[in-house]
Amino acid sequence: MDHFDIVVIGSGPAGQKAAIAAAKLGKRAAIVERRHMVGGVCINTGTIPSKTLREAVLYLTGLNQRELYGQSYRLKSDITVSDLSARTMHVVGKEIDVIQNQLARNSVTMLIGNAYFVDPHEIAVEDATGDLKRVSADHFVIAVGTRPARPSTVEFDGITVVDSDQILAMDRVPGSMVVVGAGVIGIEYASMFAALGTKVTVIEQRPTMLDFCDREIVEALQYQLRERGVTFRYREHVRTVENHPSGTLTILESGKKIPADTVLYSAGRQGVSDELRVEAAGLTADARGRLKVDEHFRTTVDHIYAVGDIIGFPALAATSMEQGRRAAYHAFDEPVGATDADLQPIGIYAIPEISFVGRTEDQLTTANIPFEVGVARYRELARGAIMGDSYGLLKLLVHAEERTLLGVHAFGSNAAELVHIGQTVMGLSGTVDYLVDAVFNYPTLAEGYKVAALDAVNKMRAIARVRAEGHRLDLDAGEPAIG
Repeated sequence: MDHFDIVVIGSGPAGQKAAIAAAKLGKRAAIVERRHMVGGVCINTGTIPSKTLREAVLYLTGLNQRELYGQSYRLKSDITVSDLSARTMHVVGKEIDVIQNQLARNSVTMLIGNAYFVDPHEIAVEDATGDLKRVSADHFVIAVGTRPARPSTVEFDGITVVDSDQILAMDRVPGSMVVVGAGVIGIEYASMFAALGTKVTVIEQRPTMLDFCDREIVEALQYQLRERGVTFRYREHVRTVENHPSGTLTILESGKKIPADTVLYSAGRQGVSDELRVEAAGLTADARGRLKVDEHFRTTVDHIYAVGDIIGFPALAATSMEQGRRAAYHAFDEPVGATDADLQPIGIYAIPEISFVGRTEDQLTTANIPFEVGVARYRELARGAIMGDSYGLLKLLVHAEERTLLGVHAFGSNAAELVHIGQTVMGLSGTVDYLVDAVFNYPTLAEGYKVAALDAVNKMRAIARVRAEGHRLDLDAGEPAIG
């Protein structure tokens, strides 16, 4: 039986970083992954292919150039699935090669097969022929991720009724589509297919979409999607989906019937802990297959860690990478700096994209924290005009007394890149005054930080002016000053 210092189950972003971090510490590390899934869901059916698809859609439809060249502008008039998948296959292949090279370069042993626990210190790895290999370790990191949740009332055929893993294998661009679920994945795909000209209907049981985002930003995205013909049905539950020779019929609890060529079910994801037989290791998963961890990503069994989507929110590739690194460091008593969950950025790659870091207006209002808002709109920036983006915006939430940044929210082109400037300022406890005094390259979208900072400071200055004028009038009247 092979023995390792650490065995990581799953080679997605969390697993990769955990294994490589341990190897960098001089530990003997192994990583287990199923055949044809090197890189995990992130590389093969999730983040990388979906974001590559997004870039292909933007390029082939010419969507970002239409403000400059007219609404009829398209780079290619008849876009096929082959056009879209060619770029995706190229990028996925390159990323898998990069991952394999990184693991080999760091002497991480790759074990191919399906793993499951035999006991808390041993796993079995079953290869494609059914042969079993026993492996033991001092520490384990579970980084197996999730699979799409599938309601029992819906029959998935992978062609007309698909989940978020199957949608990339579609053989045509549908003329109409129902998207069940207005979460991150559902909205990303809804926006992509709407850009391709598909008539999209989004069904969501909650009263709004993306309820963890800033309301103004969500409203801006919703407006853009409606402009592209997307219909939203909130507070609706799907009773069943019927598959007919001429297409699908989605029947809602309210009695509405929605015909479409394709139905995409994107109503949450399920942890794959059941395949690991975690009970044999002394672990218990919740109803969604997720595992509970402490602040060091350690499960209830001290030498077993869990990272990535398997532990729930935020379930993002970026946060999962950091979780993997921290878990490996903690396992081997390597010091690691403190992290602030409030400073982890969120990126939603819809068309247009959203990104934010810190708190929202609603959160600050609920917490009774005084704040001022500064906004820069892309149409005010020369770079916005050059790019043909007149709808984007950058929004800063500034503490009204301490002048620190409490939240940064971006919407539009390059939002996920732009947010990191604000993240850095917040991480260093910088104030809005730094952004006011800083010089940004011109023309850039980054210049929006200075515009938004000046907007916030000018509002704060107006308040101070009113208070100062009131103070002067009180003194002139011979009355004691208030406040």
